[in-house]
Amino acid sequence: MNNSPVTWLGYNPAKNYAAAAGGKRKSKYVWKNILAGGLAGGIEICITYPTEYVKTQLQLDEKANPPKYRGMVDCAKQTVAQRGVGGLYRGLSVLLVGSIPKAAVRFGAQQWASNKIQSGCFGDGFASRNPVATSLLSGLFAGFAEAILAVCPMETVKVKFIHDMNQAKPQYRGLFHGMRTIIAQEGFAGCYKGLTATLAKQGSNQMIRFGVMDSLKAWHVDRTGSAPGIIYTAVYGGMAGAASVIGNTPIDVVKTRMQGLESSKYKNSMDCFMRILKNEGPAALYKGTLPRMSRVVLDVALVFVIYEEVLKVLDRVAPE
Repeated sequence: MNNSPVTWLGYNPAKNYAAAAGGKRKSKYVWKNILAGGLAGGIEICITYPTEYVKTQLQLDEKANPPKYRGMVDCAKQTVAQRGVGGLYRGLSVLLVGSIPKAAVRFGAQQWASNKIQSGCFGDGFASRNPVATSLLSGLFAGFAEAILAVCPMETVKVKFIHDMNQAKPQYRGLFHGMRTIIAQEGFAGCYKGLTATLAKQGSNQMIRFGVMDSLKAWHVDRTGSAPGIIYTAVYGGMAGAASVIGNTPIDVVKTRMQGLESSKYKNSMDCFMRILKNEGPAALYKGTLPRMSRVVLDVALVFVIYEEVLKVLDRVAPE
C-alpha cells in the first residue's frame, strides 16, 4: 500500500477500495467476469438500441447535404413515419452479435489486467500500489482489447448498414449478405476501417468509465462502510457514462465518419478530424452528443447493474 496516498475528492482512494463489489479486487476466475459481461451486454443493447440508431443517423447527416434531420426527435419521427417502429431497430442484429462478445471481452480483459497490475507483473510501480491508477490502466487495456476483437468490425458493418438504408437502392439484404458484400468489395481490411479512431475511442471510454466507477464505489464504501446497492450502482454507472461522453465524443464522430460508406474521401482519421474542423466547425465534433449521452448514461448504468448482479450469483457458484 502506498505510504503517502493522495487524497482525492476528500477521501483516501486506497482505503476500503477492495471492499467495493466489482472494484479492484483480484479474481482467480476471470471466466465469471467474461460471462457476466456478455450477458449484461446482450440485455442492455436490446433496451437502448433506438438511441444508438438515432445518434449514428445524426452523425452521418452532414451539413453540406443539406441536413435531413432537425434533431434527435425529428430523426426518430421521420424514421417511424417512413419505416415504422421497426425502423429504429435497423442494424440491431449486427450490434447484438457484437455487443455480447464486446462486453465479455471488456470485463474479462479489465479484470485480467487488474489482476496482473496488482500482482506486480508489470513491476512494483505506482500503478500496482495505487487503486485509481490500476482502474485507469486496466480500463485502457480493456478498451483496446474490445476495439480489436469485437468493436471495430461490428461497428463498421453496423454503420454501413444504417448508411446504406438511406440510399436510393440499398445493396445489403441482411446481416450476413452485408458482411459478405463488404468483405468481397474491400477484403477483411474493410471491416477494420477507422481502427485508429476506434482504439482511441474505446481505450478512452473504458479508462474513464472504470476509473470514475471504481472511484465512486470506493468513495461509497469509505462513507457508508458497505458496497453500493443496485440504485447507487446505477447512479454511479450513469455518471461514469456521462463522463466518457463528454471526454470523447469528437473521437466517436471521427470513428463514425471513417466507417461510413463515404470513408474513402478521407486519407486517415487525422485527415477526417481536420476536415470536419475546417469545413463544419468545432461544433460538428459534438454532433449527436445529446442522443449519445441519453444512450450511454442508460447503457453504462444498465451494464454495470446487470454485471454486478450476475457476478454476485456466479460468486456463490464459484467463490473467490
